Amino acid sequence: MSIRRTVFFVSDGTAITAGTLGNTLLTQFEGQKFNPTRIPFVDSVERAHDVVTQINEAAERDGAMPLIFSTIVDAAVVAVLQESQGEVLDLFTEFVPRIEKVVGAARSPKVGRAHGISNVSNYENRIEATNYALSHDDGVSINFDEAEVILVGVSRSGKTPTCLYLALHFGVLAANYPLTDDDLESIRLPAFLRRNKHKLYGLTIDAERLSQIRETRRPGSRYASMSKCRNEIGAAEDLLRAEGVPIVSTTHSSVEEIASRILVDLGLERQHY
Repeated sequence: MSIRRTVFFVSDGTAITAGTLGNTLLTQFEGQKFNPTRIPFVDSVERAHDVVTQINEAAERDGAMPLIFSTIVDAAVVAVLQESQGEVLDLFTEFVPRIEKVVGAARSPKVGRAHGISNVSNYENRIEATNYALSHDDGVSINFDEAEVILVGVSRSGKTPTCLYLALHFGVLAANYPLTDDDLESIRLPAFLRRNKHKLYGLTIDAERLSQIRETRRPGSRYASMSKCRNEIGAAEDLLRAEGVPIVSTTHSSVEEIASRILVDLGLERQHY
């Protein structure tokens, strides 16, 4: 019986950076079982002692040494974590000294800098893009003049979460349109999509997975049936290929992978915020 080891992502900020990098590293250990726990805003020695208690309790409960991914700036707080029964992986200590050596300058420690509003303009662009994604979701508006990306595909193929990810993390004006039965019966895309063909990107998904997703939304419906899902996906893929629209499958890909592929294929170079 394999042990489920507790992994802590600890930070004096949101712990998003620690979680993102930590989870990426853990994917390299196939077959291991991890119980992830995110602990943000560990910004004092007192708070660190509370976290040490949690770490030690996990060590006793699991019968295995916990892993602690830390992006804490304050050395005194880190020192407290080092007293725990876990293995502390200080992500700043691993990389910052090497960067200092190369650039010839010491870092300027500041708590929460990674996810603060360091650039007001970029932050406002992301908010604007998010509002755009919401107002152009699921064909609510088909005025795509300002859109940079228009995702098309059958219902529940992952268009909305991908649009929101593109907006929140890259500031991309992303819209989406669900291909209806009428669209799928036609040999051409609607005129308002053809006018924006250079912005189009198709999402597809395996019929089995689509049926599972739709079954959760509408149990026992024709909408969720395997035959309906299979027919829609086949017709959608045929239509998009005939129109020369690039397609990516969302079945086994994360939203991060999908978004990155779309940006590369459409030639949209954007910084990840």
